[in-house]
Amino acid sequence: TNVAGTQCLVEAARQAGVNRFIQISSDEVYGSIPPGEAAGPDSPLNPRNPYAASKAGADLLVLAAFRTHGFPAIVTRCTNNYGPWQHPEKFIPRMTVRALDGDSLPLYGDGLQVRNWIHVEDHCRALVAVLESGVPGRIYTIAGDDSLHNRDVAGRILGLVGHPAARIHHVEDRPGHDRRYALDDAATRRELSWRPRIAFAEGLERTVDWYRERPEWWRPITRTQLRPSPVGETPSSA
Repeated sequence: TNVAGTQCLVEAARQAGVNRFIQISSDEVYGSIPPGEAAGPDSPLNPRNPYAASKAGADLLVLAAFRTHGFPAIVTRCTNNYGPWQHPEKFIPRMTVRALDGDSLPLYGDGLQVRNWIHVEDHCRALVAVLESGVPGRIYTIAGDDSLHNRDVAGRILGLVGHPAARIHHVEDRPGHDRRYALDDAATRRELSWRPRIAFAEGLERTVDWYRERPEWWRPITRTQLRPSPVGETPSSA
């Protein structure tokens, strides 16, 4: 999907003569970032798992079409999204629905992996800014203001639901699990006059409330599409 699917979309868009194509990518293409550093648009790609490698390959195909054919494409690379309607296989909704059901919250390894979080509404506003004002051939990094350990995020979710942190349960780490993601999006904020508006504490509370109020949406998904255990093996970008 990421590689061949993207190439199909590029060719279809070229034939249709679209005037703007945005490839929405991921901070995972940069691999694990050392403490104190952040990856920017010109940082080298260093994917460490198959998903990240396929996203990096898709980005390169899109940029190659720009350089070879003048295809009006832009690449964006964003940090972890969260918010309403996110599939319960992902980290924050998965932890939220398990907390709401009174289950334990499994964390990979020691839970000290660092992720930057951005509310989906802020990401969408950034994409609109790129669509309207971005320069073809450019890469725009997009990040939130809050970076936290996975364990801290799980603890906050438990606090919002009213359960103790003791419900966190550590499971074996998954292969190729990057320790830290971090993006430098200063150029995006400066050039597109954009910055996130929703602080993580506010956005997380809103998100937990959203799932609390809609069990009729997520409970059928968790029953039919997710294995009941061990949850620590469920794929997640976190």
